[in-house]
Parts: sequence; C-alpha cells; structure tokens
Amino acid sequence: MSVNKEHKRITTQVLKEMKQKGEKISMLTAYDYSMARIIDQAGMDVILVGDSASNVMAGHETTLPITLDQMIYHASSVMRGIKRSLVVVDLPFGTYQGNSKEALQSAIRIMKESGAHAVKLEGGSEIKESITRILTAGIPVMGHLGLTPQSIYKFGTYVVRAREDEEAERLLQDAKMLDEVGCFAIVLEKIPAELAAKVAASVSVPVIGIGAGGDVDGQVLVVHDMLGITQEFSPRFLRRYSDMGDQMVNAVRQYIDDVKSEDFPNESEQY
Repeated sequence: MSVNKEHKRITTQVLKEMKQKGEKISMLTAYDYSMARIIDQAGMDVILVGDSASNVMAGHETTLPITLDQMIYHASSVMRGIKRSLVVVDLPFGTYQGNSKEALQSAIRIMKESGAHAVKLEGGSEIKESITRILTAGIPVMGHLGLTPQSIYKFGTYVVRAREDEEAERLLQDAKMLDEVGCFAIVLEKIPAELAAKVAASVSVPVIGIGAGGDVDGQVLVVHDMLGITQEFSPRFLRRYSDMGDQMVNAVRQYIDDVKSEDFPNESEQY
C-alpha cells in the first residue's frame, strides 16, 4: 500500500515518508473551490495555490501584479473544497523580499485568514532571513529554486536556469541551505535533469520538479495547462492530459446554436 493511501490527510510528515519510501509526490495548482474539490477527490497529494493565478485567472503577463489579499481569497476558496490534500500557498512578489518582519506578517495572514497548511517562497540565500523568521513561528515553508518567475525582469527570459557550473553550484548550495534551515520541501523549476537529480539526492526533504526531469521526488504542473484550458503556453516539460479548452468552446457554441434555433429549452426543460 502506498504511503499516500494510508493517510486520510496529507501532511508535511507524510511527504517526507513518501520520499524515504521512494513514492513519487503528485502536485497540481488550484485557485478556486470547484477545481480544488475535483483535484482533491482524485487523490492529489499537494495542491499549490500558485501566484500563477496572476496569469491564468487574472490574465496578467507575469506573476508580479497579484496581491496578498488576492492570494488569500484564492487560498480560502481552495480550502473550502479539500478534505485530504496538503495546501501550499505562494507568498506573492513584494511581501517577503528584503524584509523578514513583513515576510512573517504575510505568512501569518495567509495561515490565519485562509486556513492553508504551508507557504512557498522563491529564492535561496538572499531570502534566508525571511524563511527562518517564518519557520520560527511554526509555519511550514516550501522553497523554490531554479527559474523563479517573480524575478523575470532580473533574468529577462524564461529560459532554463543553472546550465553553467557557477549557477548550478550556487543552486545546489541554496537547496542544502533550505534543507538545513527547515523547509519541508523544495520546488525546482526548469533546470537540467542531471542537476535536479543531484539536488534530490543531496537533501533530506522532498524535491518537486517542474521541467526538472524525472529523478526528483515529485512533479507539479499548472492545472489549466495540463487540462488544455490554456493553449498558448507549450514548454517542453508540459504534458497535456486533456483538450478541455476546445471541448469548452465547442460546448458554448452548441449552447449558442440551441438558443438561437429555439431548441433550448425543450418541453422537458421547462415548468
């Protein structure tokens, strides 16, 4: 029996047991009650209330515009839809960088106002103080290294990170630091698979990849991407499990046709 199925609730400890037993961790994003309910019922281990809501829910070009209040709204909606998944919430841009007191207050607001289980922060040694301060309050922290979308204007591109030896070594050291200070898991985004495997083998906590190969402890995707609801985004690491975008357009067109042709509602659909 898998570790996942032994537990009615997935916790940070369960994830650690899954890594120790070699059982892969599944993780998807969700931003609202209905989607969270479906994902949770399917048996998902971790739901990430990602700042990617800025893109897929609000239509922004980057993750930067989304606010703390908006993240709390999305997280609260997700929490009302779950029974067993561990729910992790992104701290949005500007709520933790450079000010550890503000970082703690941001994390406390998310935990108190949404009821979520953990927070996620992007970055390594430069945000160590913020991570440490949040952890001292008893709030679980998930790290995030590699491509960090909140830093898009610094990098200028969404290309694969840490191809060069110097950046790769820095990423490895940052991962070890996140492990040592007490993060319960680390997301690695868009880095070479060989480096991701090395990181996963070098830390005691689960490493969850997105575009980081298969030799890590789990995988995460944006739910709108993997379901084919968003279609303009097609990186190499994305596998589409459905074409729901096309199906939804076709359903709406059929509805329009039925209304205009007076086929809907028929006699059995009225009082």
